[in-house]
Amino acid sequence: MRERGPVADNTDTDAPPGWPEETVPILRAEDAAESLQWYERLGFVEEWTHRFTPTSPAFMSIRRGSAGAGVRIFLSEHRGDAQPDGLLYLRVADAATVGAEFGLEVHDNGARYEVGLVDPAGNRIRVGSPTGRGEPGYTYPDGD
Repeated sequence: MRERGPVADNTDTDAPPGWPEETVPILRAEDAAESLQWYERLGFVEEWTHRFTPTSPAFMSIRRGSAGAGVRIFLSEHRGDAQPDGLLYLRVADAATVGAEFGLEVHDNGARYEVGLVDPAGNRIRVGSPTGRGEPGYTYPDGD
C-alpha cells in the first residue's frame, strides 16, 4: 500500500465554493420524476438530475429549505445505489401540517408528534416535530 502524506494546499482564489459538510441519504426511486412530485408535497425542490446518457437511470438531488442549511436527499434509479424500503426521519417545525397535506393522523409520541409516510418507491419517511415535553430514557452528553 502506498503511503499517503498530508494534502497539499491547492488554494485557488477563483475556485467555486466547497460543499457544506453534511450527510445526504440516498433513497431508491423507481421513477425519479414521480418521486420528485411526491416529495414536492413535503416542500422539496429539485436541485439537479444526472444521467450518463439520455436513457440511463436518473440520479437526482432534492432539497428542502435553504441551500446551505436545508435538508438534502439523493433519489437514485440505479439498482445498486440503495435498497427499496429505506427509512428516513425528517424533523420539521410542524408535523401536523405534513399530516394534513397527506390526509394522515399525527400521533403524539411523548416528546414528538409524528406521522408516517411511504413514498412511491416504498421508502418510509417518518416526519416529526417536538411537543415541548421531555421523554424518559434519553441521555445526552452534556448532562441535560
